[in-house]
Amino acid sequence: MSEFDNIEVSIVMPCLNEEETVGICIKEAKKVLGDLAIRGEIIVVDNGSSDNSVAIAQKEGAKVVFEPEKGYGSAYLRGFKEVKGEIIVMADADNTYDFSEIGKFISSIKQGYDFVIGSRFKGEIKKGAMPWANRYIGNPILSGVLRFFFNTDISDAHCGIRAFTDKAYKKMELHSLGMEFASEMVIAAIRENLKIKEIPVSYLPRKGKSKLVPLRDAWRHFNFMLIYSPTWLYLFPGIALFLVGLFLMFSLLYGPIVILGHLWDVHIMVLASLFSILGVQIIMLGLFAKTFGVISGFLNEDKTLQFMWRYFKLEKGIFIGIVLFMFGFIFNFLILSEWTLKHFGPLERVREAVLGATFIIIGIQTIFSSFFLHMLGMKTKK
Repeated sequence: MSEFDNIEVSIVMPCLNEEETVGICIKEAKKVLGDLAIRGEIIVVDNGSSDNSVAIAQKEGAKVVFEPEKGYGSAYLRGFKEVKGEIIVMADADNTYDFSEIGKFISSIKQGYDFVIGSRFKGEIKKGAMPWANRYIGNPILSGVLRFFFNTDISDAHCGIRAFTDKAYKKMELHSLGMEFASEMVIAAIRENLKIKEIPVSYLPRKGKSKLVPLRDAWRHFNFMLIYSPTWLYLFPGIALFLVGLFLMFSLLYGPIVILGHLWDVHIMVLASLFSILGVQIIMLGLFAKTFGVISGFLNEDKTLQFMWRYFKLEKGIFIGIVLFMFGFIFNFLILSEWTLKHFGPLERVREAVLGATFIIIGIQTIFSSFFLHMLGMKTKK
């Protein structure tokens, strides 16, 4: 039997020009494995270092693999392909995490947890370890958004030290190549209903230059969370636009109104019509996105989709679209009839025409969107 056949723990570290710290991290990781009497391996993924990081890692006995495509996610995905252990531990090679705490992560996995993540905010952030903006603005906001969108209580969604089982990793099916990989992993763990635990950890000042680009990386995390949450990206904004537009249109149907001391007239009604049409379009895009996400496997079917598929079949969608279309058509037909009776003379029916045209457009949107939703939701056999 090979010495690698019964490896229990694989520790994976991404590395980009970390010659000052990678050797320290490897030594500490080896010490932890030795103290715990665990057969393990240490994998360093070099992401294009131009210093002595690779030579140092090899000298300290780590397995070094190379990933030419730059990116936090790229490095980890490459490293995870090499693991032989049933438990995977990931941590940065910049010595910002205390590797002596790895034992707590391994112990939690052995207790039955699938995914264990550190929390710097519940632990100790050493002086100078985290910039003020990251500590009090960036990380709390991004972690708060993730908690709000995905109904979790994780306090530090971007903590870089984590552990999970090989089985859990395969379930998560991770793909992101950049810093948003950290968010994808947490979201995937939640999506797959993994048993998650958060552990307080220490965060230490790093040596060398940080690879983070705060605004760019924060945006990548944020837009990734939005993409994985169609309800917040599409449905809520769409519903809000539609309802505001509809309210204003009916409020202005019989003449101008005064709001906040200003006269609101037909021009606002045209804007309200635009709001309503855009709102419906965004809602439909949200339903498309949620349906596509479910059939593609990166979103779970939620109550919104369950309700829609139960009560709004293709025929009902077409029927609702026809009703909306006919409502608008009748409005405009009555206007045309009145204009004809007046021998095509002057006619003041702009408000009614705006309302009618809005419902005609929304009706047509609904009919064709129903067909597309039905197409997306069809179960096909290969």
